[in-house]
Amino acid sequence: MKVKIQTMLGDIVVRLYDETPIHRDNFVKLVKDGYYDGTLFHRVIKDFMIQGGDPDSKGAPAGKMLGVGGPDYTLEAEIKDGLFHKRGALAAARQGDEVNPERRSSGSQFYIVWGQVYNEGQLRQFSKQLKMQKIQSAFNQLAAQHRDEIMQMRRERNRVGLQELQDKLAAEAEAQVTGNGLTDEQLKIYSTIGGTPHLDGQYTVFGEVEEGLDVVEMIQQTATARGDRPVDDIEMRMILVD
Repeated sequence: MKVKIQTMLGDIVVRLYDETPIHRDNFVKLVKDGYYDGTLFHRVIKDFMIQGGDPDSKGAPAGKMLGVGGPDYTLEAEIKDGLFHKRGALAAARQGDEVNPERRSSGSQFYIVWGQVYNEGQLRQFSKQLKMQKIQSAFNQLAAQHRDEIMQMRRERNRVGLQELQDKLAAEAEAQVTGNGLTDEQLKIYSTIGGTPHLDGQYTVFGEVEEGLDVVEMIQQTATARGDRPVDDIEMRMILVD
């Protein structure tokens, strides 16, 4: 399934991944409904990404803060190891972990990655961080499975039992996460094509640019004002393409 994003700077064709059917089907529905037509790329950060999909951006006056609009629902996360934030990746925006621990996606807001090319030392650090994030996520899932046991020991003030269980779960979580944080494919792409590796494992990537990466480059270079909103509005329309 492909979607053409039409802008005054040119067209961007994105291919939606079948591996993320919830996001794919939702995006297709919104495109068919004309939801995105007249919305803006309301948040643009050079060497990082371009973001759109806020319905409040339609006809928004200059200076209006944007980025919180959307439908009255969020989407279940579909974060997959093989889908990552390479240059041209299409991903779902979301609220932060502190209010959204399940990392549910915005019902409509999305971003397209531009990013940077990284050297070996930088990628080693990203890989280490990503592995630690995976271990922490595995630990949290294990802890949730033992919630009743943990609560009981807390009520009993059984500090020894809590520490023993924590050590056991930490060892199990570490054993679950094998290899490095970044795969060989990620290392190759981030060191040659570029992207935003620090977002991997945090947001749902559900497609990629097949045509019009030069348009993404132009948009991410545009001048911006307060709130990272482009000084000159960049409006979009979307259509499904065969």
